[in-house]
Amino acid sequence: MSENRKYNYPRRLSILRFFLDAEGVRKNPIPFHKRYFDKFGDSFSLKIGPSKYIILSRDNEIAQYILQKKQKNYHKSKFQSVYLSKYLGKGLLTVDGDFWLKQRRLIQPAFHKQKMNQLVENMNQTIALELEGIVEEKSIALFPVMSQLAFNVVAKSLFQLSISEEKLNRIKFIIEEVQNFLIKEIRLPHKAWWFSLSGQVKKHLELAEENNRIIKEIIDKRVASKEEINDLLNMLLETRYDDTGEGMSVSQLVDEIKILFIAGHETTANALTFTLYLLGKNPEVQEKIFKEVTEVELQTNDIAEQLQKMPYTNAVLNESMRLYPPAWITDRQNVEDDIIGDYNIKKGTLIGVSFYELHRNPKYWENPEEFNPERFLGEQKKQSIQYFYPFGAGPRMCIGAGFAIYEMCLTISHIVKKYTIESVTSDIKFNPLITLKPVGVEVIFSKR
Repeated sequence: MSENRKYNYPRRLSILRFFLDAEGVRKNPIPFHKRYFDKFGDSFSLKIGPSKYIILSRDNEIAQYILQKKQKNYHKSKFQSVYLSKYLGKGLLTVDGDFWLKQRRLIQPAFHKQKMNQLVENMNQTIALELEGIVEEKSIALFPVMSQLAFNVVAKSLFQLSISEEKLNRIKFIIEEVQNFLIKEIRLPHKAWWFSLSGQVKKHLELAEENNRIIKEIIDKRVASKEEINDLLNMLLETRYDDTGEGMSVSQLVDEIKILFIAGHETTANALTFTLYLLGKNPEVQEKIFKEVTEVELQTNDIAEQLQKMPYTNAVLNESMRLYPPAWITDRQNVEDDIIGDYNIKKGTLIGVSFYELHRNPKYWENPEEFNPERFLGEQKKQSIQYFYPFGAGPRMCIGAGFAIYEMCLTISHIVKKYTIESVTSDIKFNPLITLKPVGVEVIFSKR
């Protein structure tokens, strides 16, 4: 039996069709993915060369299988482990295997609910300060406002008192520059020679190194000062490996902090932008949030307690992230041959799961294109949660999910208490980069 007869894959997209669509896919893959899913079903494959396959899926069973049930056989692809690590180093987002497990166990306690509750007051003050300068009664571009807010919340939570505005802005600039170039490298692999020859790779590696130096300087100053400040940096400095009793090396700490900056600010900025856009389209939902927030504030002054008593605001956030998941796609490669459902797949098969399409798959969601926060309340929530991946799933689920929910709930409650939101943009546009980035969203904030 030939090797190819031994394996079987989902219905195949022809390589010719793929090349004809390639330029459009590079600009925005989502409409093409939808077209292929509509034609082939919940999974389809693409054959590259004589024996290499790629699978793209919106099937919940496949998502569960590779992310949870058999996750040890499915490692991150080289898009994440090679391209990202070149600029971001070897942190939780980019490593696999035993080293990843060791780092996850080390860092996890810093993100436990009790620790997050300690950061809430600082987070709340930062958000209130960021929203003070918001432009009123005039159409404004929303994403830049949310991006600056989310970045400063992460920065102040990491380094409460230890960083100047100038250095903060430099870190933000470098992260954005490197990320934009990274997308070009991933989407245009045939231009790798030109990126290298023209000095673009060298330039961006130097920027990444500058970022390392800024963060290392902050860490060195904190260690030398022996100050104990209630921020994430302090929590990370206090962590110890179980086997040695030692803390992270400074270089490893730098890599983990870079990951926290990137994972913690852009996804949150995206989700807040999409959520506020949807609120601007649904004034009755705004009013329900306003009512919930004002009632909760009458019950307690404790911010952490307030956040536990906001089920409707949480439901709105969840429904927004269902429609526009900030981390819209993930991928894995199998270490060994495997059987997934009806498919016998060869080791090294690249499997992509589109959370964007899974979250809109009519097999799992009634009226999937409709914004309906009720899906995440009461009995309906139990059903919805089974098919919902705003922060991934399994052992590699986003470590900062609790932090992000706190930040987003606080931001929304601050805004809705003070303003009514009106969306100026009629149809939302987005750019599926590493995260699902909103484009051209404009709103008007009017005083209540």
